[in-house]
Amino acid sequence: MSQRGLFYGWVILAAAATVVAIGQGALFSLGVFLKPLEDSMHWSRSAISVIALINWMAMGAGSFFWGAVSDRLGSRAVTIAGGALLGLGLVMSSQATALWQLHVSFGLAVGFAAGAFLTPLSATATKWFTTNRGLAVGIVSAGGGAGILLISPLVRWLTSAFDWRVAMLVLGDLAWLVTIPVALLIRNAPGEMGAVALGGSAAAHRDYSTGQVLRAPQFWAIALTHFACCAAHAGPIFHMVTHAIDQGVPAMLAATVLGVSGLSSIAGRIGCGLIADRYGAKLTLIVGLALQAIMVFSYLFTHDTWSFYAAAVVFGISYGGVMPLYALVTREYFGERVMGSAYGAVFLVSTVGMGIGSWAGGWIHDALGTYVWLFISSAAIGVMAMILALTFRSPRRAAAPAPVPAAAH
Repeated sequence: MSQRGLFYGWVILAAAATVVAIGQGALFSLGVFLKPLEDSMHWSRSAISVIALINWMAMGAGSFFWGAVSDRLGSRAVTIAGGALLGLGLVMSSQATALWQLHVSFGLAVGFAAGAFLTPLSATATKWFTTNRGLAVGIVSAGGGAGILLISPLVRWLTSAFDWRVAMLVLGDLAWLVTIPVALLIRNAPGEMGAVALGGSAAAHRDYSTGQVLRAPQFWAIALTHFACCAAHAGPIFHMVTHAIDQGVPAMLAATVLGVSGLSSIAGRIGCGLIADRYGAKLTLIVGLALQAIMVFSYLFTHDTWSFYAAAVVFGISYGGVMPLYALVTREYFGERVMGSAYGAVFLVSTVGMGIGSWAGGWIHDALGTYVWLFISSAAIGVMAMILALTFRSPRRAAAPAPVPAAAH
């Protein structure tokens, strides 16, 4: 569909990236809130990290739920509902006086709400584009990097100028003001509107039901790779700010380190999407996972501000670059019809890894007084993710119709 010569799919990508920026920025802001919560509420890092564990598991459940709903109702309604819940969860979090209240408001509500964005909107992007699909999904995923880049320093500045409660309240208002109006730009897949996706018809795929997806060995290969990938980078990302502060980096600069990783992850997400369009998602993913493992290990040798910035740039490219590729391999193998459910289920498994990795970082620090073993174990898990990605098989295409035999004479 075009509007004044503009293919509407590009509007879809801009709107989706904006919404994902708010959702992912809110999720990752918990890493910026970690030190202020520790100092003002006197909670341990492992106790606060439980919020992240709940956060990511709720996002995983939300991704599967919202993805299935979007297959039936479209992504616009799902995005509006998610935006309303995200703002409510953040506003409620600003009023919390006990840790269990943050478990409910930030952990459950914010996490479940954020699940309404990345998975359904990535699925929508794959329906609007048949060529340059890697670029399309990369742009949607890049919204997450933009959210980290913009929201992390904003949260740190608001916390320094006022306190963490004001920062959460402003973030909640921002969620309402941005996601709900922007969601109105989201439209159904082009085929349902009498339009054609950019690139024309997609290659035929074997038709899967959601149940068949969940029973397929290839689903579990993709899901477990995504799990290990997220378990590898979750701890280093979530504890990036506090680790930098522990090493003597000023708090505001430490928050901008996380922002820099978000900025470079934008380049990684879009760049790897383009590379995947040319060389294939599997090969691009394997290389990206290898680089991610190397960069996690490099944090053992990172101790000053400039080394943190340098590591954040390359680490951001690696962890950002691999993220859109899981949507591509899921779409390549299982097709379009159940894309929301299939990718939602993959993402559900992956968020368990995000939650465990984030929580484990806090537990390891409290138990051992250092993040050294976090980086060693995360790098090893990252290597495991790369090995799992080697098991991916080629996608199955639908069988061509058999030729009709000529009538006998």
